[in-house]
Formats: sequence, structure tokens, C-alpha cells
Amino acid sequence: MANFPLFVAAGEALTDMIVQDGDQPNPQRWLSQVGGSTWNVARTMAKLEVPTAFAGAVSVDVFGDALHGASEAANLDMRFLQRYAKSPLLAIVHRTDPPAYFFVGDDSADLHFDAALLPEGWRAHCKWVHFGGISLARQPLAGKLVALAEQLKLDGVRISFDPNYRLLMDERYDATLRRMTELADVVKVSEEDLAGLFRTGDIETAFATLRGWNPAATYLYTKGGDGASLHIGGEQWALPAPRITVVDSVGAGDASIAALAYSMMHNAERAPLEHLRFAVAAGAAACLAAGASPPSLAAIEALLTSTADA
Repeated sequence: MANFPLFVAAGEALTDMIVQDGDQPNPQRWLSQVGGSTWNVARTMAKLEVPTAFAGAVSVDVFGDALHGASEAANLDMRFLQRYAKSPLLAIVHRTDPPAYFFVGDDSADLHFDAALLPEGWRAHCKWVHFGGISLARQPLAGKLVALAEQLKLDGVRISFDPNYRLLMDERYDATLRRMTELADVVKVSEEDLAGLFRTGDIETAFATLRGWNPAATYLYTKGGDGASLHIGGEQWALPAPRITVVDSVGAGDASIAALAYSMMHNAERAPLEHLRFAVAAGAAACLAAGASPPSLAAIEALLTSTADA
């Protein structure tokens, strides 16, 4: 019998094109980096030595080759990565402080992902599937992923969801946001997400609305340098962020939701505060290296030890 992943992240893998001379009137230098929020979650879980796959599609060109190679290097199950002779999905980061970006990907490879082509029998073995990012705001991919999430819910697979707000998530995204929240066992959201998704400055009301759509779910509410809180039913737990020297915060949120899923999968008996502690430490550990750098279990545990001794 084939070995199947226990954890799958389904969504987008893309290429970030980051301006390097944005202070010039006509920038000429760009840095290409592999990325994508759901892909980063998959890499983090694989780094924690859980059999993991990224279910998505990339192009057949230099950009797709880079993502394919990085997926192999991350030890992801390559049977779940599809490739199509379509254009790549690019995130053009044309200003870095503050960040400003747009996406290029009309009829791009990611949109052609087909869940029916995934390895036969995988759903019977999978314990947890993660959804989120811009994949759920790009049709027809979004519809395919919501349908997949609905099937998995019926199968009893646990689902996590991180909307990871981006500018293209306008009122057309509202129905998807609500449906995925209803389906999820765990929802990760940030203050920035809530402000953007609900188009409001009243963050508390936005969070209450989100939770009202699925009161039974567990909510990880991240607040950057101010730490995070975990909300289950009428109870909540909060922790400050560890004091570290931040090198790069890219991918910190992806690491935190992956770590929470890891903790809940492997240490179900842990108290909620301990699940939160592990997730917060993972998010901080991801900030200790440049780029979206998934932290190892050893790095997370070292940070937990150092903060406990502080």
C-alpha cells in the first residue's frame, strides 16, 4: 500500500518578484523568491517531519521549476503537485516599505489544479488539510477548493483555514470567507486580516462576526509583535511574543498555524495554553532567518526553553 501524507495544504504556490531598487523612479532590479501561503504551511509541516503534501499546480517553466525543486527539497509528497503548460502566478512586490503588490496570473497554472487527479485513496489516510491564501479568491480554483473542503468535512478530516487577506479579497470573497469558516475546525486570523476582510476599523466586532459563523471552531488570533490569543468557545488564552531579534517576519503566520495543527495532531492532550505557546514559538522562530524559513522542531523547542528560562 502506498504511503500517504497525514497533512495536506491545498492552494497556491507562487513566485514573489520583489523590487530591490524601489527608491529609484524606474526600478530595474528584482529578486525572485518562491512563496505562497499554503505552500509555506506545507513546508513548515514537512520541516516538523510530518508526512506532508502540497496540493496545487505550478507552471512548466523556470518559475515552476524553482517551485518544483523547492518542494522536493522540502520533502513534500510530489504526487500532489501538478504542472501545466500555462503562465506562472507572480506576486509583484513593487514597494517594500510599506509593502505594495499586485498579482499577475490570468489563466495561470494554479487555476487548472484538479483534485480528481490526486493519488487514489489519499483522503482515507489524511488527518488534516489546510486551506487559505489567494487561491480561495481566484476562480475557478476557489470553487474547486471549497468543494474539496466540503468533501473532506464529510470524511471527518480536520480542516484549518487562514484567509491571509490580500487586496483582491473584496465583497466577491465574502461568501467564500463565510463558507470556509463554517467548514473549518481551526481558523487563523490577524488584525490586518479582520480589517481588510470586513472592511472596517472595528476589529472586535469583525472578530465576533467571524466567530459567530462557527462557534465550535478554534481560533488562533495573531497580533504580530504583540503575540497571539487562542479562542475556544467562551474561553480564551493569550501570550506575548518572545523577545527576539527579528530578521524577517515573512512566513511567521504560516509557521504559527502549521505549528498549532502539529501540536493538536500530535499532542491532543495538551492544554490550550500549551498549544498556543507552541504556535507562538514557531511564529517567532520563523522570524530568525531571512525569507519564509520554516522552523525545525529543534528551533521551536529551543525558543520555548529560552523563554521559559527568561
